[in-house]
Amino acid sequence: MFGKDDLVDHLSRDLDRARVRRDALASEATTVAAQIAEIEARLVEEKKRRERERVLAEIEVIKTRIRQAAGAFAPVVDGLSKAIEQATAVVPEARELNSFLVSVATEIDSVLDPLLRELDQRADAVRSGQAALDLPSSAIEAPAIELPKDPNERLLRFPAWLSRDKEADKKDVSESPRSTAA
Repeated sequence: MFGKDDLVDHLSRDLDRARVRRDALASEATTVAAQIAEIEARLVEEKKRRERERVLAEIEVIKTRIRQAAGAFAPVVDGLSKAIEQATAVVPEARELNSFLVSVATEIDSVLDPLLRELDQRADAVRSGQAALDLPSSAIEAPAIELPKDPNERLLRFPAWLSRDKEADKKDVSESPRSTAA
């Protein structure tokens, strides 16, 4: 019987050690699970922070491009306006183009400041975490401008005398009293 008691004691000690080891492993598994949850939370926060930084950087790039384009547009409009003013000596109707050009420049100027302010407001909302980070990563690239499929549909309507439609010009020339065909 002595050998059997020894076996029971030995198995009891093995069982006790296995339970202690199981409890230690369970405690360690709980600790590791908590560490994983903490690291996942930090990873999510870091991804959000980087996405906010990306969106803010892209908004700044957009604002810079708008300012640069507007800065380049003003001298072109001024030079074109002066050239058109000289052309009015030969073609008086050129004043229409000049006034059209001035109205386009004025319209653009009137909407640029509100657009830049709106971009600033969106950037502030992103900084404070109140705005969704839905700016596509390709926003830095200039979107393709789709031209009208109908050649008669123009983005800008020019005065009739500047029309590229030569058929109207041919009719006018053939009916003109100054025409050499008569």
